[in-house]
Amino acid sequence: MRDDGHDRPTFADPAGAVPDAPWLHGTWRVVRCDGAPLADGLQGPPWLTFDGDGMVFGYAGVNRVRGTWRLDGTALTFGPVVATLMAGPPAATATERTVLGVLQDSGHVTPERDTFALRTPGGRVLELVRAPDVPAVGESPAQG
Repeated sequence: MRDDGHDRPTFADPAGAVPDAPWLHGTWRVVRCDGAPLADGLQGPPWLTFDGDGMVFGYAGVNRVRGTWRLDGTALTFGPVVATLMAGPPAATATERTVLGVLQDSGHVTPERDTFALRTPGGRVLELVRAPDVPAVGESPAQG
């Protein structure tokens, strides 16, 4: 982790993937899973930032996360996603468990204007909405 609070790794995807999906680049708030709103985490709603170099980082509800991503057609896959190791209250922990579980399963994306859905092979659906900016330390993305 960098000292400024943004989890921007300085290395590329070990598989050499450089995703060609500019529509996905940027920060997204995770708003629902399986049609139900997620509880806010300790520092607001979960969010993910997809960098153009194949890196993803963000906040899952309790901990900061980072890993790799690749989009092939509509198939969005994540490499290993790692998280810091803080404990949190039950609702925030449940949100984090949901977000990390969907990222682990990967799936297919259905992009729309400023939203997209990630549908896992098991049928779970994570809904994300574009956030206007990357948060500072201790802040969540703007509620837009």
